[in-house]
Amino acid sequence: MPLDIAAVQASLAAAALDGWLLYDFHGSNPIAQSVAGMIGAPKMTTRRWYYFIPAHGEPQGLVHAIERHNLDHLPGTMRPYAGRRSLDEGLDALLAGSRRIAMEYSPGCNIPYLSRVDAGTLESVRQRGVEVVSSGDLVQQFEAVWSAAQIATHEAASASLYRIKDRAFDVLRQVAAGALQTTEYALQQQMVGWFAEEGLVSSDPPVVAVMANAGNPHYLPTAAVHQPIGRDQLVLLDLWGKQATPGAVFADITWVAYTGATVPAEMARAFDAIARARDAAVAGAQAALDGGGHPRGFELDGAAREVLIGAGYADAILHRTGHSLGESVHGNGAHLDDYETRDERQLLDGSGFTIEPGLYFPTFGVRTEINVVIRGAEARVTGPCQAAITALAG
Repeated sequence: MPLDIAAVQASLAAAALDGWLLYDFHGSNPIAQSVAGMIGAPKMTTRRWYYFIPAHGEPQGLVHAIERHNLDHLPGTMRPYAGRRSLDEGLDALLAGSRRIAMEYSPGCNIPYLSRVDAGTLESVRQRGVEVVSSGDLVQQFEAVWSAAQIATHEAASASLYRIKDRAFDVLRQVAAGALQTTEYALQQQMVGWFAEEGLVSSDPPVVAVMANAGNPHYLPTAAVHQPIGRDQLVLLDLWGKQATPGAVFADITWVAYTGATVPAEMARAFDAIARARDAAVAGAQAALDGGGHPRGFELDGAAREVLIGAGYADAILHRTGHSLGESVHGNGAHLDDYETRDERQLLDGSGFTIEPGLYFPTFGVRTEINVVIRGAEARVTGPCQAAITALAG
């Protein structure tokens, strides 16, 4: 979407900031690329570029002379540079009069997903007498908030993913009935075909993980490394995708099945805990909205983990509760995290994110994953929630 300069400037003024400096070198700052509308553009970006949005006045760009037209789609004046001296002079002019600006930086790398500007570039800005603060709240507002059209693409992708999940469960029912033999990889490749039928694209093929492999949160079967799927086994499916249209955003879900008639008690108990943790996070988001505020990522992570710890599973938690969704499956907005990091950003109206608590053991793992979009005063879950492990036999 076009960058709303007036809205950015209003936010800068409200935060007592002199400006927002976007900087990128060779794709090192995907947030700046996205905000500036550079992702997917048919342009060579092999040199450093800067784009400064002041709280008041006209934006300015600083671009290399051999790539002088890369920022022409943005409002403002563009100054070319070539050698080191002209770059220094250009940066002096860009920051003249500024004392406090925002960049993609997180103090102490507290939010590594946001820390995209290298230390040397920060030093060069600070040497000019400019204080650098985190652009986290700006990124949340202008990069991580979806339009109504984007929300529609998410909801369509979500519906497609649930249909694919249902088809995969039908295959697993045949395994449970003894009528079919298959493997993690074979089922994964069937699902890849269904993605194409649904018009979805994805960064990776879906996860199909059996028993101990489900205990590895980032397991992905390949042609060389995979396991057969048999009867009386737990199978975890994690699938994510988006429509193949410009600006479309991802959906991302995880469901768990059992290729037998009765789910073992230890698996059922673990899944019950993560389902209650998931629901606690949803309730926490809605409570914040009901109170007239916005939920924060670390708060929802804490609400979910409190349930898991209370159920005695503290040692089986390996990751945060959820992540931002966007044009990439892991978006640039607030994550549900007070475990790996502490994400204090607000989940604003139009934010989309996952809630996916999981528990992992040597012999199996369980995870439930849903998607939530903040729509006004509602934390809207965009698909069904799995209440218990689905037994597929009998």
